[in-house]
Amino acid sequence: MSKIKVLIAEDQEIVRESLEIMLNARDAIEVVGTAKTGLEAVRLTKERKPDVLLLDIRMPEMDGIKCTEIVKAKWPDIKVIILTTFDDDDYVVNALRNGASGYLLKGVSVDELEKSIRTVVAGGAIMNADVTAKVLGMFSRMANSDYTTPRVDAIPRELLGQTETKVVKMVGSGLTNKEIASKLCLSEGTVRNYMSSILSKLQFSNRTQIAIYAVQSGLVIEHE
Repeated sequence: MSKIKVLIAEDQEIVRESLEIMLNARDAIEVVGTAKTGLEAVRLTKERKPDVLLLDIRMPEMDGIKCTEIVKAKWPDIKVIILTTFDDDDYVVNALRNGASGYLLKGVSVDELEKSIRTVVAGGAIMNADVTAKVLGMFSRMANSDYTTPRVDAIPRELLGQTETKVVKMVGSGLTNKEIASKLCLSEGTVRNYMSSILSKLQFSNRTQIAIYAVQSGLVIEHE
């Protein structure tokens, strides 16, 4: 089985080198490069074609928001995980809007980091519990301003079919397409088709927005 290729972009040398050492020690992961600036991250992404870009949100020359935008526009299949701190709310929200698959607090355990990398490669999204409430608050304020993300209370429940609603709930719970397919006894291709339909109906651009909508609307805590 081929290893998951990870590119690390982090301007703090000690953090960057620690991440490289810890991830390379994992059998399923290969660090294919490290960058200390946003521009270098884009250049190395083009050169090394990683499966996952582990990206610091604040870097010299180009921040993580712009870097995410460029990477997802040029190489949409490459997954982006944002490394953040508690005071990066605005940065995180904009990175999610640009297509990041999720975010993790700096200082996360190696086990959780590896699990998160596996999750995004499998098509899932990362919703770190320590930051989720703050990010949801930001999305709520965005929904009531001039952003294009629809307000939750402005999206009628009947807009989604029964199976689509189940898919949304499972996305909000952090399940991958494969796990959703297994639970609903569907093929992964069918689940991808449902995902495309849901994105279109909700006027969202990425899976993470679906996950946030599921949490924000209370779908993830409803009983079957």
